[in-house]
Amino acid sequence: MATHAGSEGTVKVGSNAIAEIRSFSIEETADTIEDTSMGDSARTYKPSLTSFSGSIDVFWDESDTTGQGALTIGAEVTLNLYPEGDTTGDTYLGGSAIVTGRSVSSSFDGLVEMSISVQGNGALTQTTV
Repeated sequence: MATHAGSEGTVKVGSNAIAEIRSFSIEETADTIEDTSMGDSARTYKPSLTSFSGSIDVFWDESDTTGQGALTIGAEVTLNLYPEGDTTGDTYLGGSAIVTGRSVSSSFDGLVEMSISVQGNGALTQTTV
């Protein structure tokens, strides 16, 4: 079983790497439809629609116009998340996503940080580089 250090990861908007990534997360969910009928002794379900959402946390870099700068509120982007890096043979997750939120924080004894929230628009795919 392979394991990977989080520092190997990267996130790209299309083919453009996002600068100064601190962390990212992605969550996939599937809805279910109940199909229990009279006489059943337990509830039963069928799979239904899937969705994904996520967040990307970065050190703010205003000069990263094709990465952080492309993630403006309401923008629909192709998002590619590489948990183990982006070299040949590595697995990554990709899909169309809409930027739903951006939060910038700053403190006198720290760096300026930004958290970006996204909502998937369609299916999330798993592919190999």
